[in-house]
Amino acid sequence: MFATVAAILPLFALIAAGFGGRRLGVFGATSQAELTRFVVRLALPVLMFGILAEARPGEIWQPGFILVFTLACIATFALAVALRWRRVGMADAIVDGLTAAYPNTAFLGIPLCLTLFGTAGLLAPSIASIVTVCLLFASTILLIEMALTPGTSAVPLIGKAVVAALKNPLVFAPALGAVMCFGGFSLPAPVMRFVDLLGAAAPPCALVSLGMFIGERRPDVPSGAITLLTLLKLIVQPAITFVLAYLLWPQPPFWAKLAVLIAALPTGTGPFMLAELYSREADVAARTILVSTIVSILTMAALTVWL
Repeated sequence: MFATVAAILPLFALIAAGFGGRRLGVFGATSQAELTRFVVRLALPVLMFGILAEARPGEIWQPGFILVFTLACIATFALAVALRWRRVGMADAIVDGLTAAYPNTAFLGIPLCLTLFGTAGLLAPSIASIVTVCLLFASTILLIEMALTPGTSAVPLIGKAVVAALKNPLVFAPALGAVMCFGGFSLPAPVMRFVDLLGAAAPPCALVSLGMFIGERRPDVPSGAITLLTLLKLIVQPAITFVLAYLLWPQPPFWAKLAVLIAALPTGTGPFMLAELYSREADVAARTILVSTIVSILTMAALTVWL
């Protein structure tokens, strides 16, 4: 137990370093945005590209894991929307649904799985990141557009959502890696060395950036919404995943553990960015990211020991 907890504490220490640095003014007002841009547009896509490019085709194609993870996301999203739409309206409820169902697969999931499972654990959060962006994030864009512009033809809205997903480096970089994997291509040694060096910067920078994000001072919001969304994210979503992965559609133990662990991750920054884009309740998403990340120190420690 102590060894497991000790393994994940340095990850949260990096988050704490970013949080403290932002609160104490060590990092400037634009530092978080710039570090996040480096992680999202360069380091993390390169890391995911390398993971998939070096994998074997049989390792990438995990239909059971993909379906279990996807169904749990959809169920949590739908439950949050159903609980929130009468109180805040459909558009804001859709953002709240994303907040409850959007695990931080990239910034926290990849470092956590690497720490607990070694390089063998990197494929699962990479696959989950693609599903999260391509399906959950893109679908939320489509649903918000439909809620804000009722009666609009679905075809252009679907096209907008698909384009938004495909323009994301976290989608096309690993997709290119998968093409190389299934095509039997290999990169020259100097190129792979470049990929390894740049990819190695992604996990620590992502964690520090996450700490800087939650370290931003924001206005208070009603605690009821934050509590509900945090419970859905940290308790309900992994519980649904457990039922699917262990009882309804049993998965291989390794992939079942990873599915539950990834589902239990705190909320990622995607919902906040989408709320900002559409001028919705961004402070609710931001506060849920903060609270769920802090609470997850305990829940993730307990879950990793249990698994």
